[in-house]
Amino acid sequence: MEFLSVLFGFTIMHLCFLIWKLFDRRRDQECYILSYECYKPRDERKLGSDLCGKIIADNEYIGLNECKFFLKAIVNSGIGEETYAPRNFIEGRAVNPTLEDEVTEMEEFCHDSIAKLLSKSGISPSEIDVLVVNVSLFSSIPSLTSRITNHYKMREDIKAYNLSGMGCSASLISLDIIQNIFKSQKNKYALLLTSESLSTNWYSGNNRSMILANCLFRTGGCAILLTNKRSLKHKAILKLKCLVRTHHGARDDAHNCCSQKEDEQGRLGFYLAKDLPKAATRAFVDNLRVLSPKILPARELLRFLFMSLIKKVSKFHVPKSAAGAATTINKSPLNFKTGVDHFCLHTGGKAVIDGIGMSLDLSEYDLEPARMSLHRFGNTSASSLWYVLGYMEAKKRLKKGERVLMISLGAGFKCNSCLWEVMRDVGDRNVWDDSIDNYPPHSLANPFMEKYGWINSIQDANTFRQQLTEYFLK
Repeated sequence: MEFLSVLFGFTIMHLCFLIWKLFDRRRDQECYILSYECYKPRDERKLGSDLCGKIIADNEYIGLNECKFFLKAIVNSGIGEETYAPRNFIEGRAVNPTLEDEVTEMEEFCHDSIAKLLSKSGISPSEIDVLVVNVSLFSSIPSLTSRITNHYKMREDIKAYNLSGMGCSASLISLDIIQNIFKSQKNKYALLLTSESLSTNWYSGNNRSMILANCLFRTGGCAILLTNKRSLKHKAILKLKCLVRTHHGARDDAHNCCSQKEDEQGRLGFYLAKDLPKAATRAFVDNLRVLSPKILPARELLRFLFMSLIKKVSKFHVPKSAAGAATTINKSPLNFKTGVDHFCLHTGGKAVIDGIGMSLDLSEYDLEPARMSLHRFGNTSASSLWYVLGYMEAKKRLKKGERVLMISLGAGFKCNSCLWEVMRDVGDRNVWDDSIDNYPPHSLANPFMEKYGWINSIQDANTFRQQLTEYFLK
C-alpha cells in the first residue's frame, strides 16, 4: 500500500511537471513586436494636385472622357495632397520607367526604414535570425532579401523569405510565416519589410477599370522588428493573440477580380473588376466567421446564438422598409466591440473603409485612423495597416491591455486578420510627427475639383488636349 502511495504521488508530480513544461514552452512561442518604422519619403516626392494633373496631361492616351472619369474618381477617393510618388513620376518619366527606377525605389525604402528601426531598437543586423520581405509587384534577381542581406552583411544562416504577388494583404501573410517559425524555434529576432513597387506600374492607357489604381496607390512601406524572446516581453509594444487567413483563389470570379494585366493595346496595369466588392465581401464574411469565436467573449457568442434561435422559432414577422432591410443584411449580428478596443483597417479606399465600418457597426471614432491614413499617405498596399496603427499610437489611443484588430484585403482574393494585445502604453509620434497635430482636419475634401472642375464643361474632345496643355503653361 505504501508503495502504491509513493507511485501515485510520483505519477502526479510527473504529470504536473509535464503540464508546467508544456505551459513554459508556449511562453517561448509568443510573437511580440518590439518596434516598427513606417517609411516617409522626402517632401520633393509629394504628389500634389498640380503634379498629379501634369502627369495625367502628359499621357497622350487619356482622352476627355477618361480625364473626366479620373477627376471624379480621385475627388471621391479620400486621398489628400500630402501623399508620395516614386521618383520617376516626379521627374516626368511615369510612362517610361526603367528597372533601375524600380530597384532604386525599393532600396531607398529598405535602407531608410531598416536603418532607423535598428537604430531605435539597438539591434545589430547580425542578430537578425529571420528576414521576410513582401512586395507584390517587384521580383528581381537577386531578390530583395538577398540585396538586404548583402547590404547589411547579415549572417549566413539567416532564414530569408521573399514574397511577391500576394496583394495588399501580404503583410499579415508575412507575419504568419514569422509566427510559425517562432513556434518551433526559441529566442529569435525577425525583421519584416512590407511595401509596394509603383515606379514601373503606372498605367498609361484608357481602360477605366485600370485607371482606378493610379488614383489610389501611393509610395509607402514599413519595417517591423519581432521576437519571441521571453526576456524582452517588457520592452514589447504588441503581442499577437491570433491570426486568421481566408483565401478564395479557387473561385474564378474572386481570382480574376483584381489582377495585373495588359489592356487591349498591350499597356500594363492593375485591373480592378466591377465584381471586386462582391468578392471582397464574401472573403470578409468568411474570415469573420472563423475569427469571431477566437476573439469575442463567451457572453457575446451566447447572445448571438440565443438571438439566432429566437429568430428561427419566432412566428412573427416585423415588416421593414427596403432601406432598413439592406442595412440589416450588411451589418454583422455580432458586436465586435465587446472583444476589440481599436480597429486597424486596410486603407484600400473610401468605399472599403465605409463598407467595413458599416458591416461591423463602427463609429466615426473607430474609422478615423483609417480615414486619416488614407488622406495623408494614400493606399500604400500591404503596409497601409501600419500607418493606421501609427496614427493610433501618435494620438496616444493605445493603452496597456487593450486589443487591436487588423483587417486586410488583397488580390487572390484574400482576407487576412489578426488580433494584438497592447503590452504597454505607447505614444510615439513616429511617421506622423510632422502632421498629427493637424489631424483630423475640418474637411477631407481635396482640391482636385476646384482646380480641374472646368474639364467637366468641355464638350469638344478634339480641343481638350490643347486646353489642358494651355492650362499647365499658364
